[in-house]
Amino acid sequence: MFGIPEIDGRELAKILAEAPDSIHLVDVRTPQEMSQGIIPGADTVPLHLVPLKAEDWKQETRPMVIYCRTGARSAQACAFLAARDGTRQYINLRGGILDWVQQGVGAVVPPASSAIA
Repeated sequence: MFGIPEIDGRELAKILAEAPDSIHLVDVRTPQEMSQGIIPGADTVPLHLVPLKAEDWKQETRPMVIYCRTGARSAQACAFLAARDGTRQYINLRGGILDWVQQGVGAVVPPASSAIA
């Protein structure tokens, strides 16, 4: 979507199982959506706060995998971040958390209440 690299749920599950520290996983859904559960290990940053966090993320070198409910908002976040920083890889989770759940490839856990930005 939008020329942004994408990954599917099975690929993400494999990375999380084999080398979870090799990526930076970010959930950009709303706090209400996040309260239904997040992919384990994800940072929770609602889409409207991504521009504010972009500066904090500049020192990060790992590829960032971003997801939302269906993959549309996360693709927007990837495009925004890639336009600001062309040196880092931003990857959209195709189909979002809905596809993750439907494929049954991994768990969804409640976020820590303080984790939702």
